Amino acid sequence: MLARSRTRLLGFCHIANFGLAGFPVGEMLNIDHAMVELAAKTVAENRDVCLGVKVRMTQEVVGNNGLEPLRRAVRAAEIAGPWAKVMCHIGNAPGNIEEVLDLLRPGDILTHAFSGAGNNTVQNGRVVPAAIRAKQRGVIIDVGHGGGSFDYTVFEPTRDQGFGPDTISSDIHAVSGNTPGMPFLPWVRSKFLNNSYSLEQVVEMATVKPARIIDRVEKLGTLQLGAPGDVSILELVREPVEFVDTRGNRRRGEQWLKPVQTVKAGRPFGRPFPSPFAWP
Repeated sequence: MLARSRTRLLGFCHIANFGLAGFPVGEMLNIDHAMVELAAKTVAENRDVCLGVKVRMTQEVVGNNGLEPLRRAVRAAEIAGPWAKVMCHIGNAPGNIEEVLDLLRPGDILTHAFSGAGNNTVQNGRVVPAAIRAKQRGVIIDVGHGGGSFDYTVFEPTRDQGFGPDTISSDIHAVSGNTPGMPFLPWVRSKFLNNSYSLEQVVEMATVKPARIIDRVEKLGTLQLGAPGDVSILELVREPVEFVDTRGNRRRGEQWLKPVQTVKAGRPFGRPFPSPFAWP
């Protein structure tokens, strides 16, 4: 797949030796599947396409294993090399959420940070202190919208408490792309554009900031001389629009980003665009 793809594919190696499991059986219910040395070896040997180690810290996924999957993911990343990051999926976290957050290192990534999935970064409308500490020490706060991981009623208080996102991501796949929240990246960015973020900030959080975190290709995410010829051309459409999050909460806006053309290495991709962008 890597060899055939026109897009640049980079990813994380899951701490579970068979990867992310489908519902309802979580991949970390059996801790024996978290093979630290094997994961570290895989990450280190594939540095050209692998950014680090992925782990899902959700009660339904880890069961009685608590913090151990995250501890093993961090250990695997440490063995792989100082460049290797941990991407921590946060849902209804097991145990004490502060203990989960305190294990993350500077440069590690906390994704689905605004999901509102129970035991998460926000409790009773307040960001938990460990989440603020994590952001202050350099943990990357990522949106990871997807089909179930962005709640306006969670995000809006965090925005006002200094816990806004560092990066905007879609978590798009075959299932999430067919959910009411429509987590296509331009659409997700539009939600933030209508929620106290400027166009410049929204562009930055989906281009140059992730590129710096990835740290693989010089000048990636920019339009500087000598950068890769990768360009997303978007039209800023100014008209009344309504958005919905993954919990059914709705918000109205006055503008949205419509994709016009995508260019990879100087070559354009084709059209037409899928819903919701293929509007008249």
